[in-house]
Amino acid sequence: MTPGTGAELHEWRGWRSAAAEALYGPGGFYRREEGPAGHFRTSVHASSLFAGAVARLLCRVDEALGRPAVLDFVDMAAGRGELAGGVLAALPAEVAARTRAYAVEIAGRPAGLDHRIEWLASPPEGTTGLLFANEWLDNVPVEVAEVDSAGTARLVLVREDGSERLGDPVDGDQARWLQRWWPLRGEPGLRAELGLTRDEAWASAVATLDRGLAVAVDYGHTADARPPFGTLTGFRDGRETTAVPDGSCDITAHVALDACALPGGRLLPQREALRALGVTGARPPLTLASTDPTAYVRALAGAGEAAELTAAGGLGDFGWLVQPVGIPDVLSD
Repeated sequence: MTPGTGAELHEWRGWRSAAAEALYGPGGFYRREEGPAGHFRTSVHASSLFAGAVARLLCRVDEALGRPAVLDFVDMAAGRGELAGGVLAALPAEVAARTRAYAVEIAGRPAGLDHRIEWLASPPEGTTGLLFANEWLDNVPVEVAEVDSAGTARLVLVREDGSERLGDPVDGDQARWLQRWWPLRGEPGLRAELGLTRDEAWASAVATLDRGLAVAVDYGHTADARPPFGTLTGFRDGRETTAVPDGSCDITAHVALDACALPGGRLLPQREALRALGVTGARPPLTLASTDPTAYVRALAGAGEAAELTAAGGLGDFGWLVQPVGIPDVLSD
């Protein structure tokens, strides 16, 4: 996005409004041609094993639904359609033939995308299948609150150049959310990201499913370990940077996933979810090296990719919010 000038550059507003324009407005960060993969690495980009695991999850949902004539797969915040394409490629032929795939993204449809994938700006209504949101909720813009010198939680206002100041006290539904999910002690400087808009966005996405499973995958936190100063940050060209709402960088914050969960939903770390779907990171037996060296090298590379997807302190720490809709929890033991 072209930086503003004059009054626009010096306008004070909440982080929710500022980030929404910087990310999704005309010329915003997520409308760039290079897409998210040009700036940061997600599980989708780390290995095709991730798409394979999601394909196996879709097959479990298919079985729980009784193998419907049409099986929907909805890829929220689809980037350039990498996950949707990978899932279709990994499905058994019989399941793929019944699968209707949707990629939900505000950017335009990329050239060369599999013709079987329908490109939408919002999730379709009345689907039956799997809605999968990988690193979507962290980019749903939120307000930020900070405790002032008197111990009052106030909204943080920001200008396009990243300068901040405190605004009005948090009130209404935002104040009730803060008290319920992220209560701030009276110590000046403590901060929180107000996740109400994410709760609402997730509930709206889940509501599009008639039956099936909704899954949100993101880096997040729960009530027993909220970060005292928040997590708002930026990413540009593969590196973390200061969050500046001028369209030059991604703006993200970890997700209070426990607040997003609807009745019947549960949280588990990515390492557990992927292992339940067959991604273990186990090294191949050395005997394979002598009997089939090519297969051994291939299996060793796969083990390395699986280890990255499930690593503690890395992608394995991502949270999976699993929300069944009218079916059993197909990821339960």
